[in-house]
Amino acid sequence: MRFRPLLLGLPLVLSGCGTMSNFSWSSLSPFNWFGGAITVQDSGVGDINAGTPLSEPVLNKALNEDYRLRSGMGTQNGQLVAFYEALDGDSVRLVISGQPKGAVTRVDVSDAAIASQWGVKVGDAFSSLYGKAFGSCWLGQGEDARRVECAAPGSAHVSYIYGGEWRGPEGLMPSDDVLRDWKVVKIVWRAQARN
Repeated sequence: MRFRPLLLGLPLVLSGCGTMSNFSWSSLSPFNWFGGAITVQDSGVGDINAGTPLSEPVLNKALNEDYRLRSGMGTQNGQLVAFYEALDGDSVRLVISGQPKGAVTRVDVSDAAIASQWGVKVGDAFSSLYGKAFGSCWLGQGEDARRVECAAPGSAHVSYIYGGEWRGPEGLMPSDDVLRDWKVVKIVWRAQARN
């Protein structure tokens, strides 16, 4: 009987967690308690790699069933692309895309609980990894057109997309002084290596 107030109060505590801005339900997974957290590596994101079918059951298992998956279709460079959004509550934490009925070709990670194998995560400052943009960074494309993408040092498949305040003309790279305070808004893994 002594445990009844605790059991009654638990749903209230858990429902309050959902409104915390930096809280991630995926952090409650037992896989994350013992070092089994998902990381972005040169070979893929967690158990997702270039050979992973773009299939909800397969992706769900590869993500330790930490997220709710929502499917969709779109176009990219004139080609049809299928994707799954991995949601934590109402927030999209990953977007996994590829050719319809094909394999995964790209994963966009915006979950701050998922770091790259080099320790970089969403929210890290540009200046913590790069001294200058030249030779490592380029202007983002599509929905990231007002952002800057930078190659992860030592990786041909991983890049970091930085966002921040920029009032300059579209199509012009912000200066290093401006970029210094920009933050990682997502980590991108691509199956195809950069040339």
